Amino acid sequence: MSTTTARSARPRSLRPGYTCTDCGWTASKWAGRCGECQAWGTVVEDSPAGAGPRTAATPPTRGPARPITDIDVEPARARATGIGELDRVLGGGLVPGAVILLAGEPGVGKSTLLLDVASRVATGHGPAGSNGPAGCPRTVLYVTGEESTGQVRLRAERIGALAPGLLLAAETDLGAVLGHLESHDPVLLVVDSVQTIASSLVDGAPGGVSQVREVAAALIAAAKARDIPALLVGHVTKDGNVAGPRTLEHLVDVVCQFEGDRHSRLRMLRATKNRYGPTDEVGCFDLTERGCLELPDPSGLFLSHTVRHVAGTCVTVTLEGRRPLATEVQALVVPTLLSNPRRVTSGVDSSRLAMVLAVLQRRAGVPMADRDVYVSTVGGARLVEPAADLGIALAAASASEDVPLVDQLVAIGEVGLAGEIRPVVGLGRRLNEARRLGFTKAVVPAGTVETGEAPDGLELLEATDVGQALRLARGPRLRPA
Repeated sequence: MSTTTARSARPRSLRPGYTCTDCGWTASKWAGRCGECQAWGTVVEDSPAGAGPRTAATPPTRGPARPITDIDVEPARARATGIGELDRVLGGGLVPGAVILLAGEPGVGKSTLLLDVASRVATGHGPAGSNGPAGCPRTVLYVTGEESTGQVRLRAERIGALAPGLLLAAETDLGAVLGHLESHDPVLLVVDSVQTIASSLVDGAPGGVSQVREVAAALIAAAKARDIPALLVGHVTKDGNVAGPRTLEHLVDVVCQFEGDRHSRLRMLRATKNRYGPTDEVGCFDLTERGCLELPDPSGLFLSHTVRHVAGTCVTVTLEGRRPLATEVQALVVPTLLSNPRRVTSGVDSSRLAMVLAVLQRRAGVPMADRDVYVSTVGGARLVEPAADLGIALAAASASEDVPLVDQLVAIGEVGLAGEIRPVVGLGRRLNEARRLGFTKAVVPAGTVETGEAPDGLELLEATDVGQALRLARGPRLRPA
């Protein structure tokens, strides 16, 4: 047989494949640059699967099929962890057998949050397990692959997370992690992080496509077989995506993103995938030296507490998932001699601000072309939804005219290029949050409030365009006769 014939006769399953470690793109030939995400040096060779017989039918290993009406749902109900903001995002708490992937940038507080969760479960909070009912101390296994056990102990002392039932293990071998599961039989498993664990039976470096796939599959199988929840920490790429193959996000039950600005203490936890609850809930935390403290009412972080009412400030209410957050927008408008006036933003999209300023000048007659404009939010909040357009417009117009808006006013609405005020979703929840914080007036799009939707004590000022909204926000004393 010739060499050409032998090469063509090689089984297709034994041919090497190549996968991008960032996005999971696959190819039959090696390439220096990924064809999907265009990253350099991320395409690595997969371990070829050996040829073998097709899978044959076997008797059921987890019991016969039963009618859906006979299935007991109590073992699958969520158990609270003792951290209300985390339970809100997860849909009530931890579900036995659920595998949760928590991803975030370095230093955002992932390990601190999970160490607090592990301590609470070990001291009696959270789901009951095989070695103790709810309310009794239980065993929790915390596997750290990035730090030593001494470093984790120091962090636990700082945040008050010491518990006798919390077992620490510094391991990077998958077999050793599974061995700890066999010997200790915990009610909760925490792995920090999944990219640092590797299997000696799989080729590749830790964090590679083959290793991450094998480690995730083994930990998921162990959690399902023992009916215990597992919390996995995941690294992220520079684009904010979970590092490793895309199959990792498909295999786990819940994918959570822990977000926050390094210059702010506010941290937000949101679920991008959740098989046991909603994906539009947001949990708010305050990262301090004592750990990640939950913030059931975070709106006060985004409002200034100045006594004097000044021009250039306006409060709007945004929605983070289903949670309304009141945020104050501050603007400063000053004359400039530059041919290209400055547009400086912090917490506000610069392109969105440029559009709002153009609408103000063209549709409302507010001069902006020869002035520098500085717009910022209070407390490091980020305004990304169009519902904040009206608040930005009123703050900029107030700063340009150097006239404060009426007291206790909020503005909610999207500004169109024609100057119209468009309706926004969740207006009722936004208005209820504004009234709870003590606001008495709200500028809203005309015709969007139904009867009974407005809370008592909140006067609604309906506007059809930016010009009318400015007249309403200036107050009766400044309206033209």
